[in-house]
Amino acid sequence: MKSRPLLSAVIATAMLALSLPGALPAVAAPAPDNWQKVLEEANGQTVYWNAWGGDARTNRYIAWVAEQMQADFGVEVEHVKLDDTSSAVARVLGEKQAGNDDEGSIDLIWINGENFAAMREQDLLFGPFADALPHFALTDPDNNPEVVTDFTLPTDGYESPWGKAQITFYYDSAQVDAPPQSIDALLEWAKQNPGQFSYPRIPDFTGSTFLKQALIELSDQDDALYQPVEDSDFAEITAPLWAYLDELHPHLWRSGRSFPDSGPNLRTLMSDGELSLAFSFYPTDAAVAVMEYELPESVRSYVLEDGTLGNVHFVAIPYNSPHKAGAMALANFLLSPEAQARKQSLDMWGDRSVLAISQLDDSDQALFEQGEQHPSALPVDALSNTLAEPHPSWMTALQDAWLERYVVN
Repeated sequence: MKSRPLLSAVIATAMLALSLPGALPAVAAPAPDNWQKVLEEANGQTVYWNAWGGDARTNRYIAWVAEQMQADFGVEVEHVKLDDTSSAVARVLGEKQAGNDDEGSIDLIWINGENFAAMREQDLLFGPFADALPHFALTDPDNNPEVVTDFTLPTDGYESPWGKAQITFYYDSAQVDAPPQSIDALLEWAKQNPGQFSYPRIPDFTGSTFLKQALIELSDQDDALYQPVEDSDFAEITAPLWAYLDELHPHLWRSGRSFPDSGPNLRTLMSDGELSLAFSFYPTDAAVAVMEYELPESVRSYVLEDGTLGNVHFVAIPYNSPHKAGAMALANFLLSPEAQARKQSLDMWGDRSVLAISQLDDSDQALFEQGEQHPSALPVDALSNTLAEPHPSWMTALQDAWLERYVVN
């Protein structure tokens, strides 16, 4: 199995690959708090938005956003589709090392977690800008710390939230009577139903999130997971996880000798009947797939009894973006009730809103009404128990350890 390079390797490659360009003229960044000036500067700009492009639903939503931005603000949005966000991080770092501080190739990045931490550490982000976005107040940040915290780290205005994700399991009720309700129960279920479950290959973010979910449930040292990994005994804390995976893998799809590429690939295996239990990082994923005839009507969604891992995803602006005004206009539009409601609609993507919907006016609240509950969707209150993301350093450490343990080079 061939793995993609992790962040440190990608960054090193980018730094070596880029040569130093000639001097470039300085471009003054717009003042985020002068919003009218921002919109005036944004008009006519092209924003290169680097965002994961591995799912058709996400891509169609971004395409809709691009249409609205052109029509409403005169801003052209180019979706630069990524397989791995770390490649965009590496590009910005490489440009900084090459002295390109004004004419970067990326204007906006869909980002969170270890990639945000890496960019902040290397001073690769423009900001703070999020607080100045007119629609940011609609998230009620004073009462919703999740929109200003990324994997335990304060965003300090260098990221703007635009969606929520949480691990959600789904199963074919025509084949499975009682799906497992915990990570331990999942192991026993897999033994009784060999080949019917799997998780995406690391370092895919959905697969990496599964590792963190399992570690949280299996570890009795939860406090350590919310501190930098170097402050803890990594081997001791993760020993139960590796023992668990060693026991689980022989009972997975293809006996754990290979893994699906991504969450959407996991869904495809479910559609083809190769799996009867799967999971997604998008709670409405299964319901949307049923509506689009990608999964059978017998599919049902659920979360584990003690909760599942969830987070907020953000957009950020590289420090050397030449189109910061357009990027801010785009980030603000992504927080509008119109854009958030369209994103949450099962007819578009189904990604959860970051807005404090109950505090919107009646007409805006009405945008989020989706009618009768889809039978394949989660109950309304099912996501009330959300497990917090560990410190971002744990993600990278777990990925490295998994690849060293399970990948034959």
